[in-house]
Amino acid sequence: MRTLLLALAVGALSACATETAYQPAGPGSDGGYREQQIESNRVRISFSGNSLTDRETVENYLLYRAAELTLQQGKDYFIIADRDTHANSRLVATDFDHSPFGYRFFSRRHGWAPFYDPFWDDPTEYREVTRYEAFAEITMHSGHKPADNPNAFDAHEVQANLQGRIVRPPPAH
Repeated sequence: MRTLLLALAVGALSACATETAYQPAGPGSDGGYREQQIESNRVRISFSGNSLTDRETVENYLLYRAAELTLQQGKDYFIIADRDTHANSRLVATDFDHSPFGYRFFSRRHGWAPFYDPFWDDPTEYREVTRYEAFAEITMHSGHKPADNPNAFDAHEVQANLQGRIVRPPPAH
């Protein structure tokens, strides 16, 4: 039982140590893509990342998902009708470390301890953690992309150009 708990703790901590993979967002996931059909050719898409996923990756994954959906619908290009990226920043204490047995906190009074007492202990250093979420509403179309519309993207080209930057989750065992 102790080995199982240790393995689960190590697995949970290692999952937190990587950026969000390109995957659907779901219960218990730390980000991913979502979409909502608005009309037959209009979709709202979002991609949210964890605190290790940079803004460029979140925006690339959003564009890749737009291209993927467009091609799945048998269309050739998409037009971004609306697009935005939100940054959610917060301060977190850095005077603690992760151990396989849970969190350990540092206090000036007690040193490293497996608990944190807010009445006696005071974390002394903080760092800013930012999570990005990108949103877009797209329309999907067949034929050649209009050359005069800077918001139009060729789905085949987007997919080909971003494919090498897409990190998928490891296969489940």
